[in-house]
Amino acid sequence: MKLKNYKPLLNLASLIVVTYVLHKIIFYTFDIESTAFHYSIETLYLLFSVLSLIVLVVLLKVKEQSFDNVGMSFLLSTSIKMIVCYLFLRPVLQVTSQNNSIEKKNFFAMFILFLAIETILTIRILNKNQ
Repeated sequence: MKLKNYKPLLNLASLIVVTYVLHKIIFYTFDIESTAFHYSIETLYLLFSVLSLIVLVVLLKVKEQSFDNVGMSFLLSTSIKMIVCYLFLRPVLQVTSQNNSIEKKNFFAMFILFLAIETILTIRILNKNQ
């Protein structure tokens, strides 16, 4: 695989850094205390980054083998990612408190953000061959 084919991974890394910085700025601006969270923001970014990296590597490998299966591979890998995220979130869902409500919203927003990033990068992968 050529170095040029790894461009989506570089895009992913740069988007993760930008969103992390924005996330920290938002938490600082609105004075949201994240120390009581079950999972720190850094832990969540590490989890989502690793899962997104795995999804994109799988898609790039599938693209090499069979371009026609990239879409289905994206759906399957995203479904598996959703299951892993739910299992990771279960301890947070079992506790109810005001701070926990913010943590749940934070987790959901991060999940949607990373899903959007993966979707955009997958669309770019699919559009390269047209």
